Amino acid sequence: MLNLAVFASGMTTLAVEFCASRLLGNIFGTSNLVWANVIGLILIYLTAGYFIGGRLADRSPRHVTLYRLIAWGAFFSGLVPLVARPVLSAAAQAVAGFDAGVALGSLVAVLVLFSVPVTLVGCVSPFAIRLALRDVADAGQTAGRMYAISTLGSILGTFLPVLYLIPEAGTSRTFLYFSEFLMLVGLVGLALHSRRAARQLAWMPPLLLVVSLLAINGPLRPAPVNMNLLYDKDSAYNYIQVMELQKPQGRFAAGTRFLLLNEGQGIHSVWSPGQTLYGGTWDMFMVAPFFNAPPYSPQNVKSLAIIGLAAGTIAHQYTDVFGPAVQIDGIEIDPAIVEAGQRYFDMRQPNLSVIIEDGRLALHRSTKRYTVIGIDAYRVPYVPWNLTTVEFFADVRDHLTPDGVVVINVSRTVNTITKQHDRRLIEAMSHTMQQVFPSVHTIDVPNSFNTILVGTPARTVAANLAANRAARPANSPALLTTALDAAITAVTPTVASDVLFTDDRAPVETIINSMVIDFLTGGGASQFSY
Repeated sequence: MLNLAVFASGMTTLAVEFCASRLLGNIFGTSNLVWANVIGLILIYLTAGYFIGGRLADRSPRHVTLYRLIAWGAFFSGLVPLVARPVLSAAAQAVAGFDAGVALGSLVAVLVLFSVPVTLVGCVSPFAIRLALRDVADAGQTAGRMYAISTLGSILGTFLPVLYLIPEAGTSRTFLYFSEFLMLVGLVGLALHSRRAARQLAWMPPLLLVVSLLAINGPLRPAPVNMNLLYDKDSAYNYIQVMELQKPQGRFAAGTRFLLLNEGQGIHSVWSPGQTLYGGTWDMFMVAPFFNAPPYSPQNVKSLAIIGLAAGTIAHQYTDVFGPAVQIDGIEIDPAIVEAGQRYFDMRQPNLSVIIEDGRLALHRSTKRYTVIGIDAYRVPYVPWNLTTVEFFADVRDHLTPDGVVVINVSRTVNTITKQHDRRLIEAMSHTMQQVFPSVHTIDVPNSFNTILVGTPARTVAANLAANRAARPANSPALLTTALDAAITAVTPTVASDVLFTDDRAPVETIINSMVIDFLTGGGASQFSY
């Protein structure tokens, strides 16, 4: 029974850690800062638990004391997502409104909630070693066995939530399953040594189950005003929501659908029946091949690879503009996003091949060459660092046709106090791309915080865009003409810094973290709107 208790506590500790990262990632994102806070504080709580557990074991070396600790630790573990839910709901509204104070306070509050259960579960291993030890000559063997069993539990607690429970049951129910199992172990162990003590805590499992089932229904982040929530799911990679406009808003018609991920700060895909021009970042991906020397015909665009397919907005636009003959490989790591795209965004074009895999790995394995390789794999506001390096862009170049182009979406901010544009990420990306591509062009997407960088394997000039616009065939789609007009006015000189991203060193998150802090302290909240 001691071995089972140690195994279950090790399993629950790692499961709680992964669930904590997902619980927070739904609102605050999944940057290294969030992970560092989760892992660091969990380790602090475990340190306290090891110390307290050792002291308690020496003062009260009784099995009843150990199993009571396990039962209470399990109970409080199950309460974490229930107590955290209203705090996280408030945090979601704070993040949407860029209220940094409330958002930070919510993050701290949720992290503090883990202190009691993790500390109590941390008491188990040293306590169990004390109870299992019969002869000091066997101390090393006993301790080694207990820590090995605990680690075996931790292995299961690592893979089971990530690979199965969170995608299938959701984060809150995963908390519940692990805490109920640990509680069962605690109560059974308690009953073996004191039925009276077990009866005193028998109320825990039914109460936790009832409260959980009542409290965890409904979406964590409700739909904004004027939107209906059509889809809400915790996948293995993302918290996914599909929203639909009830009434026209700005450039979007009623019935327009949006794909939101994790903290919901970015619109990752948009779709509206009969509409493909959205006046956003997606439109700029269409103009990228026209940086080639004029006259460049739309018929030259034969193939497209999209790293970060999402729900297929760019794939729709390319099909509408360049025709169903253009072959599109859409690379998306999250199968649940693909499912949402097919179900709610009409992502069923015959010319679209969906590849569910990591973007860089899928491209590296491909034997194809593409006219356009588009990269739009944000986890707002972060770009995956492995899609920013010299080595990655060298692989991209090797998968382009002679007239091929690479186009990537990058972020910028504006300080409303100093009126200064923060282009550190753009300039570092430009410098990195220039190590591989002779020409790199810059388009600042109007009315957004996005900048498009276009790299060409041949030397090209920005004026080619306007020249190709003037030389366009008479039967060019209006969608393409409108996008070219917008892009021509948005072209800006390419400026490169001395920062270089490599596979060995790519301080992407360091730059973005600094940009976000400067953005918020510089009045950035006033610039944001859906």
